[in-house]
Order: sequence, then C-alpha cells, then structure tokens
Amino acid sequence: MSGDTIRLGDVTVTRVLEWTGPIRTVSDIVPDSSPEGRAALAPDFRNPDDDAYLCAIQSWVLRSEGRTIVVDTGAGNDRDRPQVPQFDHLETPFLDNLRRAGVEPEDIDLVVNTHVHYDHVGWNTRLDNGEWVPTFPNARYLIPRVDRDYFDPENEHRRPPARTDADRLRRRGSHLVFADSVVPILDRGLATLWEDGYTIDGNLTLAPAPGHTPGSSVLKLRSGTDRALFVGDLLHSPVQVAEPAANSCFCENQAEARATRVRLLDEAAETGALVVPAHFPGRGAAEVRKSGESYEVHDWAAFAPIRVR
Repeated sequence: MSGDTIRLGDVTVTRVLEWTGPIRTVSDIVPDSSPEGRAALAPDFRNPDDDAYLCAIQSWVLRSEGRTIVVDTGAGNDRDRPQVPQFDHLETPFLDNLRRAGVEPEDIDLVVNTHVHYDHVGWNTRLDNGEWVPTFPNARYLIPRVDRDYFDPENEHRRPPARTDADRLRRRGSHLVFADSVVPILDRGLATLWEDGYTIDGNLTLAPAPGHTPGSSVLKLRSGTDRALFVGDLLHSPVQVAEPAANSCFCENQAEARATRVRLLDEAAETGALVVPAHFPGRGAAEVRKSGESYEVHDWAAFAPIRVR
C-alpha cells in the first residue's frame, strides 16, 4: 500500500486531501476543552503560538466488493460561503488529487455524506456552465433523510430561530449549501435517503450518530478481523478523545453529541476499531483505548502524515 492507502480486511481505504490550514482557534472550535488538553495537540493539531486549530478537509475512498465509494466530499470549489470566508469561492485541486489516487469521478459508484454540512457535501456537485451538476455522475448518493429534511429551507420553521447576526449568516450559508450541493442530487433522482440504518455491502453499514446534526451518521467497516468507524464530525480534534464531553462549537444538540461520542468511542475501544474522523491532519485516524473514565490514542493509522503549515 502507498502512504495514502491502507488495507482493512478486504477493503482498501485511500485518503484524498482537499485543503489544509488553520481555522480560528482550538479554544473556539472545542470551547469546552481544557488548556492542558489543548496544549497536548501541538504540533500536528494546534499551533502553540496562537492556538490555531489545524484542519484537514479530506475524503476517504473505499474499494469494497468491486465498488468504489467516497465518504464525505469536502467543501467544493466556486461556492458562495459567506459564513466561512476560507471556503468562499474556493479553488482546490481536489479532482486532480482524486485522479492521482487512481480514481476518475466517473469511477465512483457510491457517495456517503455522513451529514449535511458544507464541508461534507461540497464535491457532490461541480459548476458546469453556470449550473451545478453531479461530480460523480454514475454514483448513488447516500444522504441521511433526517438531515435532508432538517436543512431543507422549506422546513425552516422546524429549526431553532436565528437570534443573532452570526446565527442568521450561518442559516443563510446552510441554505446555499442545500441549494448547490444537495438539491441537484435530489432533482436528478441520484439520492438514496436512509434512516435507522443502511447496509451497503458485507463490509460496510451506516448507522445513526445524532447530535452534531440531527442526521449525523457513522460508516462502520467490518472485514475479517479489522474494524473502522468513519465518524464524520463526531471528533473535530483529538482533544475530544481524552475529553469526550467536550463538544465542538458546531454541534447542534450538545447532550446528544456527547452521548453519541461516548457510545462510539466505547465501541472503538472494545473492538479495536480504527476511528476515522473527517478533519484530522497528521496520520488522520487512530485506534483508541479506555483510560479510566476517558480514552486515549493507542496508535495512529499508517497513513503518511499531513503537516499543516
């Protein structure tokens, strides 16, 4: 295997990078984390000089039972993202990076969106002569039905009211995300909306993991003796392994997010599953084990490390 690819049982997992850089601070992103926990993140996950949160936007390409699957599709190019200036009209070589991994967009059979946030659905589509079209034209897109309904602007009345200017900016941003990255998939009949659970094949299943968003999900890999949990934004930072009660600032239901995080970290510790979050730079994924009432990183994945400058 190359530095970007590992094998888990009969499944290969390839890391495809879209973007790396600092975003705000760790204190902002994981506000309940302790100073000691944040200090331990340097140098791969935090800049100690300014507390910058070091982030990777990346996708995971899985090859399983003859199909090619992409898990989460990053932020995407050419989009209006007033709520996140770093990603407003972004231009990245993501598709070139995908091709360097040996995958053309037409090769993708299945897209898994773990949840409907801008940096997990962006490359669902691409801009073509002023129109948003599917990036992966031969794929089915697996989207949690709960998130599809929750983020649909027609269901705005079901969401908590936006009370501040920042809330209103984020709400406007979520409407733009839905319009450019979800609606084109729905309109072309390429989406499979699932709830309660979904079996992809003999190696891969989807399960609800609510809290970060109402429809957040986890992709579970079980092949031979190997296990992995693709947890999306259940973990934004490794500090949340040691301090699982510390939510990110993006979690919509704080109590539910904490409970889901503990449940899945328990599962990972008990089964030896590799925990694969969406945004870790460094080696990207880790095995965890129980440490008293908390958890600790037992070993990092064999991916080549990504350093954020």
